[in-house]
Amino acid sequence: MAVRFDVITLFPELFAPFQTVGVTRRAFETRAVDVRLWPLRDHAEGVYRRVDDRPFGGGPGMVMLVEPLVRCLSAIRASQQADGAERLPVVLFSPAGKPLTQQRVEALAASPGAVLLCGRYEGIDQRFIDTFVDEEISLGDYVLSGGELPALTLMDAVARLQPGVLHDAASHQQDSFSDGLLDCPHYSRPEVLALPVREGGEPAEQPVPPVLLSGHHAHIARWRREQQLAITARRRPELIEAARARGELSKKDEDFLRGLTL
Repeated sequence: MAVRFDVITLFPELFAPFQTVGVTRRAFETRAVDVRLWPLRDHAEGVYRRVDDRPFGGGPGMVMLVEPLVRCLSAIRASQQADGAERLPVVLFSPAGKPLTQQRVEALAASPGAVLLCGRYEGIDQRFIDTFVDEEISLGDYVLSGGELPALTLMDAVARLQPGVLHDAASHQQDSFSDGLLDCPHYSRPEVLALPVREGGEPAEQPVPPVLLSGHHAHIARWRREQQLAITARRRPELIEAARARGELSKKDEDFLRGLTL
């Protein structure tokens, strides 16, 4: 089953290059992730195809108008119906939304898809949001110029989870957040490098941790788990507490954390 994204945007040209580069291009080439772009100005009226106006009550910025959005969404619904697709939820990218998590990405990757609404200007007329938007998503506590970058971020995160996209199907299972913790460090050739501890310092030999060269899979697995626990505890302790609340930490995990110096 393909994941379909109908994207409402004022800047459709931002999306084409993204779909042709990197490992995730496979998802778009095979239509495992089917992206349909809906330029909002195509659904605006008048000589200037206006999609925004000044806010009632005054203040800076412009507000996206309801009517072009309604016409665009109606065209999307007609297209979905013609294709035999089910009604997809409307997702708005907004600072007021819930933070995007790996768990939400995984749910979307296994779903039929969504309508992605990329806002611009000061915002969208609240009446459209109240009537048509099913979910609001935020990338973090900061403001971007529009919803296109969050839409691309979401599409990338979903695309890489599709079967056949990554060279190793198990790769994403070891990503940060896939098991609720941050990822462990990774190393490759050569086995020893002469590098300063920090740029500008004196070079020193930095070997790969010996356990990774041991060939002992159980020891390697335990080392990686302990590295995950240590990095997460030091940088994102709230993730440790969340994992503990879900009952996902073993006795070995808890023993290791008790002996960890933060």
